[in-house]
Amino acid sequence: MKYADVVIVGGGLAGATCALALAAHRPQASVVIIEREPELGGNHTWCMHADDVSADDLPIVAPAIAQRWDGYTVEFPDLQRDLASPYTAVTSASLAAAVRAALAARPSFELVTGRTAVDLAAHQVVLDDGRGFVAPLVVDARGPARYRPEGVDLGYQKFVGLEVELARPHGLRAPILMDATVAQIDGFRFFYVLPLAPTRLLIEDTYYADTPTLDDSRLVAGIHAYAAQRGWTIVDVARRERGVLPIPLTLTAPAALGDGPIVAGYQGGWFHPTTGYSFPLAVRVAALIARGHEPGFPTAWAALAAEVQRQATFAVRLNRMMFGWFAPDRRYHAMSRFYRLPEPTIRRFYALRTTWMDRARTLFGRPPRGMSWRAVISGGAVP
Repeated sequence: MKYADVVIVGGGLAGATCALALAAHRPQASVVIIEREPELGGNHTWCMHADDVSADDLPIVAPAIAQRWDGYTVEFPDLQRDLASPYTAVTSASLAAAVRAALAARPSFELVTGRTAVDLAAHQVVLDDGRGFVAPLVVDARGPARYRPEGVDLGYQKFVGLEVELARPHGLRAPILMDATVAQIDGFRFFYVLPLAPTRLLIEDTYYADTPTLDDSRLVAGIHAYAAQRGWTIVDVARRERGVLPIPLTLTAPAALGDGPIVAGYQGGWFHPTTGYSFPLAVRVAALIARGHEPGFPTAWAALAAEVQRQATFAVRLNRMMFGWFAPDRRYHAMSRFYRLPEPTIRRFYALRTTWMDRARTLFGRPPRGMSWRAVISGGAVP
């Protein structure tokens, strides 16, 4: 067995962010990152708003940021709005490059790729090639596929995205976070568009749906049709990504410290219950893990978990309302009303830092169109 100060199992967003936090705050520590694939980061794009990460924690992930925009747009049949909240994107490639640069500057950091952990304990990791590591701190960051809470009702946010090259410049200056002016099928449907270069876009066909079933070929065809409708001629598809993310309709608590390894990332419940965004919480958890050797770490972990659960209580209530009080093809009305709120309220909601006034503004006032009062009164779903 080889000794390390910290062993991180999983080189996706949660694991890579932990590595960056340790490089920033404990550069002399011995750290091992284990990833079963040949490269870190997988095949993803993660985004966040400017207020989602504190100024103290932003330097941790600043080297991984691939794109920045000054704002974004949302479009609904009854609303079009430009918001001035800066928006950033991290790609798998930019995240992997940032981690590798951090490792290159720190000889005590080690990356092991192409190997799977077959045994994880609180202070020990054994790989499929027989190698083993012991450490005071073991972090299990093996991804959203391992998120399987018992007794929790789920909806799903699912999508297919294409990174495409266009024949001519697209003309977008800012991302389209939601274009819900499209046909509403399989739940609340919208297109998500990131302008990556003058002739390059990431276009995602996204659904808040009742089932996790994803027909990739249909969504790819939908992306091509949407591009044509916008007047964009696709000449090449550089990359494809897909995702099926759980949207909890029952409250769960983030992973507590126990007898096993620290559980980070999606599988630990460290994600926004409504938006599915995991980047902001990945950074907050990583910053805390970097201080895992300090005496007050258990108290700080419990405090963060309690704060996230308190915020998640409100977010899950909104999930139940959207999935339960609206017919699938009318769910967009709930989001259309949300985007009429003051911009600071919207920002704090994405950051999981809502105030009591934010919650009151969101819940009270004129009800959204399309809401079923029968479902509201019965406490159930739309008949």
